[in-house]
Amino acid sequence: MAAISLALIKQVREDTGAGMMAVKAALTEADGDVQKAKDILREKGVQAAGKREGRKAQEGLVAYKVVEENGKQVGYAVELNAETDFVAETPQFVQYGNEIVEAMVAAKATTAEEILAAKTAQGTVADTITEAGALFKEHVKLGQFARIEGERVDVYAHKKSAEFPPSTVAMVATDEKAAEVAHDVNLQISAMAPKWLTEEDVPQDVIDHETEVETNKFREQGKPEKIIPNIVKGAIKAFFKDTVLVDQAFVKDPKVTVGQLVEKTGGKLEQFVRIEVGKGEEEAAEESSEE
Repeated sequence: MAAISLALIKQVREDTGAGMMAVKAALTEADGDVQKAKDILREKGVQAAGKREGRKAQEGLVAYKVVEENGKQVGYAVELNAETDFVAETPQFVQYGNEIVEAMVAAKATTAEEILAAKTAQGTVADTITEAGALFKEHVKLGQFARIEGERVDVYAHKKSAEFPPSTVAMVATDEKAAEVAHDVNLQISAMAPKWLTEEDVPQDVIDHETEVETNKFREQGKPEKIIPNIVKGAIKAFFKDTVLVDQAFVKDPKVTVGQLVEKTGGKLEQFVRIEVGKGEEEAAEESSEE
């Protein structure tokens, strides 16, 4: 059997775009024959990945892990997308998701570039994704991702049904005192999908846009010009109640806000994140249409 050198593997990878492990296996099967290895990769669908790129991949899973780093708890979460639920629920796809989040943790990655370059058994996360696409013959891609940290990090993972992996993951970072209500806060985040932690976190351009929309709406309704500013203030307050976590009515007791719930503990919320499969693309499309 011919020796499979790194140079040979690199050559085939550059020519095909296939992952390291897939290339090595093909070269081994082809006894070092480059052209035959390329044919094997084509037969197995590895080189078809480029043709799948244009297809929508809005199903999938969210993998997550909480670790200790420098005396704090750090939560990592990453979305791995495929085209169908059928693929998303397979044990192998779940394993790919777990491998990617483990690589993300090991690399302490916080950007898409860092995640894709993180090391895995297949070479890198990018290689793992390529291999997954070849195995399932679907467009598989990296979706949303997040990293948060605090004294404590709590996670709530929601599944569509028992046989499926998590499709929505909520994570909240708190201090020690607020940790006692972290689970309830995560249920709130999962159910009500807030966008910001506090009103101060809402970008000014978002507030300006909402103000303009509401002002134009009330003008169209024929409201007197002098009272429109006050009506708009009320509308912006309602917008905050819908989108700001601490301003939202607590789902288990609407008489109090999430902020008031946390205040009773004497603690505070530090960060939160919510990742729902497929929503990243939907939000990007909405933003694009608004522009």
